[in-house]
Amino acid sequence: MNIYSKKQKLKLGLFILAVMIGVGIILYSGNLVSKIAEQERGRIEIWAESVKELSEIDLDLQVSPTINKILVDNKTIPVMLLDNNEKIIDYRNITDRHSKDSVSLYRELEVMKEQHDPIIIEYTAGYNNYVYYKDSKLLTNLFYYPYIQIIVVMFFIAVSYLAFSSSRRAEENQLWAGMSKETAHQLGTPISSLVAWIELLKLKESDQNLIIEVQKDVKRLETITERFSGIGSTPVLVKQNLYDVISNSVSYLQSRTSGKVKYVLNYKKNSELLVPLNESLFEWVIENMCKNAIDAMQGKGDIKISVTEKKEKVFIDIQDSGKGIQKSQQKTIFKPGFTTKKRGWGLGLSLVKRIIETYHSGKIFVKSSELNKGTTFRISLKK
Repeated sequence: MNIYSKKQKLKLGLFILAVMIGVGIILYSGNLVSKIAEQERGRIEIWAESVKELSEIDLDLQVSPTINKILVDNKTIPVMLLDNNEKIIDYRNITDRHSKDSVSLYRELEVMKEQHDPIIIEYTAGYNNYVYYKDSKLLTNLFYYPYIQIIVVMFFIAVSYLAFSSSRRAEENQLWAGMSKETAHQLGTPISSLVAWIELLKLKESDQNLIIEVQKDVKRLETITERFSGIGSTPVLVKQNLYDVISNSVSYLQSRTSGKVKYVLNYKKNSELLVPLNESLFEWVIENMCKNAIDAMQGKGDIKISVTEKKEKVFIDIQDSGKGIQKSQQKTIFKPGFTTKKRGWGLGLSLVKRIIETYHSGKIFVKSSELNKGTTFRISLKK
């Protein structure tokens, strides 16, 4: 298992843990709300019983202090008392906004009817009253509190994650730049030495074929140095003929890959399509993509490069006949450290993505892929 896969599993584990905690909070709060709701209904039932007793007390008798306390003590639960014809006789704890007129009161009554079944008061005289009520503000707030809490926590987690990601990207950029500059610097000394050795070989009239081959390798090292130098700083984009740049890259690869690999260039080689490019870095992209394709095909198959020109953009499709990419991996293959190879740093496609998106303001993604049939990558560039 590579480092990136471990990180993905760790993130998934933390996400599942967060979901479990959130669900636990909601379930606990829901249980608490249910218990308080039962208590509130019990209080209203006692209040209704007190209303009944008060109505049936002889006017000459004194009202029990307990009954009076029960009737007055309810200061939190909105409640209404209705007669047989559902006419409001009395109400308590209704906000001024809802008690200003009868229309508002009956609208509030409809809310109560939706929330709870009525409590029926049956009198010995043969008529009934009905008590309707709704949840207190405390109960309502308690019901929504865990959801608000989770939203606030998720907001702070999201802000923290974005800040962390931004900081990590900045560190990653510094790492890329530092590593690239250092690599370019380290290559500079042996290249200078090799150039001097070539001149010495020329003076000694050594084998010309040998000198030519060494010169090619030195030229290649100089190109690599230039590429690393470009990665370590902001590269300059110059309008280049895209067809020529691709053809040069493929031509270099053809002479260094097996004859079992067939390159198909699906565009007019002698035509011109000018696109702002850093030639050295873009050639690196084509080489990396083709080398990945060769690995996916296990050194045998077809690589097809197609160019499509649109009004404001150019699309370069690189298609291979390799083993394909699983759908779950199609977005993660560009992450640093992700690799399916036993040996490798997982930097090739990450480097490609950086060159295309950071330096050329383009896009690169998996256009299509089918297991055991091949993959098509698409590069989108602005004209």
